[in-house]
Amino acid sequence: MKKFNINFAACVIAALLLNSVLSAQEPYRRGTTAANFLEIGYGSRGSAMGDAVVASSADLESCYWNPAGLALMRNNQVLFNMQPWIIDIHSNFAAAGLVFPRLGTFAVSYSQMNYGKEDVTTLMMQDGTGERYTANEFSISLSYARRLAQWFAFGGSAKLVSSNIWHVNANAMALDLGTLVNTQFFSPTGERDDGLAIGMSISNYGTRMQYDGMDLLQAIDPNPNIAGNYDNVEGQYRTQAWELPLIFRIGVAMHPLVTTNHRLTLEVNALHPNNNSESINLGGEYQFTMPSFGSFYLRTGYKGLFMQHTEYGMSYGFGILMRMAKLGLKIDYAYRNIGLLGSVQAYSLSFIF
Repeated sequence: MKKFNINFAACVIAALLLNSVLSAQEPYRRGTTAANFLEIGYGSRGSAMGDAVVASSADLESCYWNPAGLALMRNNQVLFNMQPWIIDIHSNFAAAGLVFPRLGTFAVSYSQMNYGKEDVTTLMMQDGTGERYTANEFSISLSYARRLAQWFAFGGSAKLVSSNIWHVNANAMALDLGTLVNTQFFSPTGERDDGLAIGMSISNYGTRMQYDGMDLLQAIDPNPNIAGNYDNVEGQYRTQAWELPLIFRIGVAMHPLVTTNHRLTLEVNALHPNNNSESINLGGEYQFTMPSFGSFYLRTGYKGLFMQHTEYGMSYGFGILMRMAKLGLKIDYAYRNIGLLGSVQAYSLSFIF
């Protein structure tokens, strides 16, 4: 019990220290980036833990949170995640990873946001023209991670980001980079895997996005004050190029309780985005292992602590891992509260082989 109290206190102190080093700087540049679907978080485990998983992610969800976590995978895995978003927006994530003991872990992932269909309206036809338009965004990533030592792992992802709004589109290339450090500090068992873990990642460092397409073509009169000249010259509007939502994450994870059947993980993350104020995410996971069957997980978290004008808050979830020899099936669920926008849920299905 004494060891548990010491570790819990250390987690609280770490959270306060991380918050103290954050210095929010105005203006926060809200609404100044493109492809903001990259910010919502993918994976039921991460969503349930309040997006605080940069130091404890060790499966295919690491493709999004911290690619270095892929180096901790012990088996090949395929993951499917469905996350219905607000106002009938649909978000999906899929990934597959292969583990090569001597080379590292290779993974490919795909995230997609579908905004649905809307009626096309104009000033002259405000009830609709009879046409409908749609908007879609997606990202395809190739990831690699390797453990250079028992206590250190690194990983990276190269990604293509694409956004399409009816007949206009924009593309960008980006990189995600991450590291993980395992220590023996506060380890109940003395093993590094059960000690304090430090994770860092930078996401979406890449080129800018600039929309182009036939919807930007317009008939222009070069000089409307002169009659008889060319009054229908084809012109094109040039849109501004926008940055991607760059996010720097740093976090620490601890395991105050580690036994044969029980494992408790507590994590705190600090975030520095390029389009909002700095914030703190908190998360926790309890794992109960049943011999010859698998594991059961309970999770909770809080996203957006100290963020200016946030609608985020508590999140909850659970998971079930069923194993048979080297095969496994994992089902995860997450529920997240986002204030005035209501709530969202996430569902994940993983196959381990």
